[in-house]
Amino acid sequence: MTAADTARPTPTEDLDDLYENAPCGYLSLQPDGRIVKVNRTLALWLDIPAEELLGKRLRDLLNMAGRIFYETHFAPLLRMQGFFNEVALDLITADGKKLPVLANALERRDDAGKLIFTRVTLFQAVERRRYERELVEARVASDAAGAAIKTELDTERQNSELREQFIAILGHDLRNPLASMSAAVRLLRKETLTPRGGGVLDLMQGSVSRMSGLIDNVLDFARVRLGSGLVLASQVQPLEPVVRQVLDELRAAHPERALETVFSIEDDIEFDASRIAQLVSNLVANALTHGKPDEPVRLSASVSDGHLELWIANSGVPIPADAQLSLFEPFFRGDRNGSQEGLGLGLHISSEIARAHGGVLSVTSDDTETRFTFTMPITREKPDISQDPGNE
Repeated sequence: MTAADTARPTPTEDLDDLYENAPCGYLSLQPDGRIVKVNRTLALWLDIPAEELLGKRLRDLLNMAGRIFYETHFAPLLRMQGFFNEVALDLITADGKKLPVLANALERRDDAGKLIFTRVTLFQAVERRRYERELVEARVASDAAGAAIKTELDTERQNSELREQFIAILGHDLRNPLASMSAAVRLLRKETLTPRGGGVLDLMQGSVSRMSGLIDNVLDFARVRLGSGLVLASQVQPLEPVVRQVLDELRAAHPERALETVFSIEDDIEFDASRIAQLVSNLVANALTHGKPDEPVRLSASVSDGHLELWIANSGVPIPADAQLSLFEPFFRGDRNGSQEGLGLGLHISSEIARAHGGVLSVTSDDTETRFTFTMPITREKPDISQDPGNE
């Protein structure tokens, strides 16, 4: 430090400039509430000359809501305790825009307690008010979301109870009378009947079987859409006997139709026998219904590259490309030959059976053939014979 630096006087703060150009607004109020002094900062914020602000009341600078708040909260609080801090107000600028501010006020009184003036300090609060508004909106949204979740949970609980009741009706109340009808048909067959009576019983038995199939499909649909999905009872077993039993039943129902099969499966695989039988029955019955009567329905099952591939094909009118997109949706019926039997759930349930096995059901259709293909991974791992105690 040089001698000149030592001799240089320390700068002093210009108090007038500090007041006029402070980073906040200042104003002083007379005991009657009129503005007696205001700094340049506040005048610039409001775009109103300082001299025009003198003599106005603070409430004159507020919007309507602010005036009501001033009269009901602001002024009474100030008279009661002599100060207030961080009161949110909206000032009105010369062009009519709102200027959010936070106000602090402090009364100055003489020794006798008589009010001399009130000092008010104002801080711009545009960002703070925006932040507070966003917090309020977020809280409202959170409360609304919480209420929606609660409502959804309550609705789900009620739906769960309805699901159980619905499935119980399908599984019990509809099956029982159907079983009684089937038993009655069997009893009547033991009686001496005319050919016409035997034909009527055949029609009744066919209707009972069809109704049972419809109930099975609707029950499975209820489990898939309203419950927790199809439940599998999988075990390692040969596939061919399961499929052949289904085909034998369909041959008995359609003795005039030809069914051709090719099996190339050496090892047992893991699957749910009743569900795969249901899938094969749905697909073969569908092929018999829509295929050419004088052409065979073909079935092939093989294992390759760790996957089972089972397909059923028939000749006949191809399925339109737009219909193929919706073929596995519930209640969709691709009416290719005028048949309207069923609810349109068979292919949907079959696709769900495939999905439950970790596989997929797909379709291709052209002038040559229509083919439904079921593929699923063979996940069963072969045992490590090196760890088998019997080989030690």
